Amino acid sequence: MAAAPRPTPAARPTAPQAGDTLKLHKVLAQVGLGSRADMEQAIALGRVTVNGEAAHVGQRIASGDVVKLDGRLVRWRATPTRLPRVLAYHKPTGEVVTLDDPDNRPTVFRSLPRLRSGKWMAVGRLDINTEGLLLFTDSGELANRLMHPRFGLEREYAVRVLGALSQDERQRLLEGIELDDGPAQFRSVEDGGGDGANRWYRVTIAEGRNREVRRLFEAVGHAVSRLIRVRYGAVELPRGLRRGAYIELDPRVVAQLMEAAGAPLPARPVAPRRRAVPPRGAGPRPSRPPAPERNGRGAGQGARAPRRRAG
Repeated sequence: MAAAPRPTPAARPTAPQAGDTLKLHKVLAQVGLGSRADMEQAIALGRVTVNGEAAHVGQRIASGDVVKLDGRLVRWRATPTRLPRVLAYHKPTGEVVTLDDPDNRPTVFRSLPRLRSGKWMAVGRLDINTEGLLLFTDSGELANRLMHPRFGLEREYAVRVLGALSQDERQRLLEGIELDDGPAQFRSVEDGGGDGANRWYRVTIAEGRNREVRRLFEAVGHAVSRLIRVRYGAVELPRGLRRGAYIELDPRVVAQLMEAAGAPLPARPVAPRRRAVPPRGAGPRPSRPPAPERNGRGAGQGARAPRRRAG
């Protein structure tokens, strides 16, 4: 079945001018110190000062204001000149998307490169039993926009289920099913092949609620035995990227992501500094489900392949 039409991209947003005031928590998120929610909490706890005075939630700042977090100077610009960094990571099953896990399970953050300042933020989550594409960025503002349902960035999954979908079940998945947390539906459902009892499907969805793909299939009586995210927006899981490995996206692809998420581009975007030698991929090479025709669209377009470290 053909995929549903994608939303028409909005007009390109303009970057803030030097004289504009900006919301403090958004500025802190933009420089990579945490998510918007993290920064609002930090402000509420009195950890942030502006020009030597304690900041308040909802405060706006202008160019020249001196901002400090936990007593340390925050370097920021009213008009950003640097593009954010974005990583595409092949999450294996068994890893959790959290910085600190009380059960001491392996986390996705252990394999990422170190940042000089700020921290990596995951764009959405994948549960412990789901593998595939997971994006990370050093910009909390970009991460928030990429996840926001308002921008409708599609997530595409390869799903292996027990039993073939009937036409009625497929129609229900497309029209919408009432789940515990509200109605949900797939934008498209495509056959992906498979023999015997197990069948593969390619599905697209416009939001990322907890276990939403699994719950939709379970609602029509089909248990999911394997789930792989293969695309987020225009970024596809790069072919050949090993589980537990990452690559950094090309600046042109980062700019496309920002435009799709309604984020203003710097007037003269400068590519972020990268590590001279990316780390080697770890783990076994990925096994891929049968892929339907992609209309000539290649996997992992615009992504930079990792180089091997000598030795």
